[in-house]
Amino acid sequence: MSPDVIRRQVVLEEHDVAPDGRVAIVARRRVRANRYVATLDVVDLTAARPARPRPLTTGVVRDGRPRVSPDGRTVAFVRSWPADPDRPAALCVVPLAGGRVRVLPQRGHGAVAELAWSPDGTRLAFSADADPPRFLVGDVAAVDRSAGRGGRRDDPAPLARRITRLDWRLDEVGHRDRWAHLFVVAVGGARRASVPRRVTHGDWGVGGIAWHPDGRTVAFVADRGEAADIRPRPTIHAVDVDDPRAEPREVLALGGPASHPAYSPDGRWLAAVGTLEPDPHDDVSPGVVVGPAAGSTPAVALAPDLDRPVGTWSDTDLTGWMVDGRPGPVWLDERTIVAVVTDRGRALPVRFGFDPSNGRARPTAAPGPWSDAIVASMAVARDGAVTVLGTLGGRAMELMSLDAGADGRPAWRTHTRRGSAWQRRHPAPRMTCVQAPGPGGPIETWIASPPDTPDRPLPTVVDIHGGPLGTWGPAPMLEVMLLVGRGYRVLLPNIRGSASFGRDWIRPQLGDWGGVDADDVHAAVDHAIAVGLSDPGRLGLLGLSYGGFLVNWLVGTSDRFRAAVSENGVVNQVSSWANSDTGPAYDRRARMGAPLDPEGVARLWRQSPLAHVAAIRTPLLVLQGEADLRCPPADGEQLFVALRTLGRTVEYVLYPEESHVYAAAGRPDRRIDRMTRVLGWFDRFLG
Repeated sequence: MSPDVIRRQVVLEEHDVAPDGRVAIVARRRVRANRYVATLDVVDLTAARPARPRPLTTGVVRDGRPRVSPDGRTVAFVRSWPADPDRPAALCVVPLAGGRVRVLPQRGHGAVAELAWSPDGTRLAFSADADPPRFLVGDVAAVDRSAGRGGRRDDPAPLARRITRLDWRLDEVGHRDRWAHLFVVAVGGARRASVPRRVTHGDWGVGGIAWHPDGRTVAFVADRGEAADIRPRPTIHAVDVDDPRAEPREVLALGGPASHPAYSPDGRWLAAVGTLEPDPHDDVSPGVVVGPAAGSTPAVALAPDLDRPVGTWSDTDLTGWMVDGRPGPVWLDERTIVAVVTDRGRALPVRFGFDPSNGRARPTAAPGPWSDAIVASMAVARDGAVTVLGTLGGRAMELMSLDAGADGRPAWRTHTRRGSAWQRRHPAPRMTCVQAPGPGGPIETWIASPPDTPDRPLPTVVDIHGGPLGTWGPAPMLEVMLLVGRGYRVLLPNIRGSASFGRDWIRPQLGDWGGVDADDVHAAVDHAIAVGLSDPGRLGLLGLSYGGFLVNWLVGTSDRFRAAVSENGVVNQVSSWANSDTGPAYDRRARMGAPLDPEGVARLWRQSPLAHVAAIRTPLLVLQGEADLRCPPADGEQLFVALRTLGRTVEYVLYPEESHVYAAAGRPDRRIDRMTRVLGWFDRFLG
């Protein structure tokens, strides 16, 4: 396998299921002419074996967020045009049986983000960029054109931006000049849709749309607090979309952030994902909560002792990394909710019990990782049948349904082959899960090895996940597959701080970056050497984001590694607190500290790899997305300048226009160049 496999990779990245459960709509992404395109396919779920899907849309387009209408006749989706990046993403509909794609009117709003069908299937609620501009000074019309609202890319930049809040920027978005607000448009069976009508206004954004069964109320996620930019805490609101004078009202507020609202079938209850604990830190896992839809009494947590996060928290780019997943919650009936839970790196559907007679939780069975699968998208048919897009073992994502096996245990049934076809020409890494002895307890570590290779010492790369609330699971990253194909063994340790192993595994790492986490990396390496899998003279390090931080830290506090690649990693925690788009809120949740007094500065500097830069002698390749707002280039520059001044072996590679996760979501040729450099660096110094 070579880095050029990126051009052949196909990702089934989004899906929905028809109400009758007979077909599913899948968005299939691939590379064309150095751009990503995605079209929709119809998959027959009744076929005895995977059948060739029927194309529903075609062209050089990016079609996503497919949603089937309640009557099963129409598919709504969001379309963008890769060859025309200045054209804003639009809301489209197409008959499920096939036919002409209709682009709905786009007056009064910019790019469309989310959508949801009304219960009767006659209207669509959606979120889209809307006026007024927040910070722009000067010719706003010209800025609209230059920002991708239908004009030329060489149009002028704004005269200025008058910044008054901390939320003026966001990674992968850039300047947040406009908020996304709620709109409603009538579609029905008419040949022409009505003009979209705007529902919400204000200096806050809308996301997570859900219709109430009454067909006139829409719930959404918003953070309308006065200090939302400093201490964000999104809550669930509802608004009557038929009353032009109606104001949104808060219906579900938790101790921490709330997201993913979902109404019960009778509309009495509202489920969401969040935490009841006030102002939670990163060791508190978000769960499923339920409260009255009217917001009359506080919410209750379902399975409060689960201690595992709802959502897909596993780090693997086989899931695509370019779109938001659909983890639920989804109501199967009045008493049962299903949501994806990540447990020890596996992300699987879990059923939560609820008693609608008293609003209390019913017993929920502990999920347990019953399958080496990672579910990224979940949709449920009217009869409760669960369909997912997910990996299985090391196989890339395919469309699967959840059935009962011969022994009554859950079992997967696969309906597609296109998502993993590109893997078949390459031998898959041999993935082994071991428990490495560690100072805080066993460290679950995945070891990726060349297939059919005896267990002998090999040059080994330790790959450190991001977050630190990431987690490794059974599906490897593409970079792992490429390293193994080159003859390396790759260690993937779930060190303390990793999500999906419980609060007690996360808490010791909070506010102690470079402490227990670094100890666990060394312990995992020691174990691999002790059992004869790794050559102690040929060890390498690789990591992105927090993983890049830990790479920088380890090479400054240890001389055991012969080569390292740090990508978009933190170097100076003091400056990163303000340079990062989410710095103050992130550092508070992670108990890092704040540079607002001498003690805070000292605390952040103690966790800064730059403090140990003079001790770095490991050859270091520093990779950086130039448009990264999460871990900006300033950190990589400080590291490079210091090491170059010290005369150490260092290279710094900047990728223009690329954001934080360009390694998985960047332009294809840049991803190929990045991976080629990573392989070349380890070949040069590890042999």
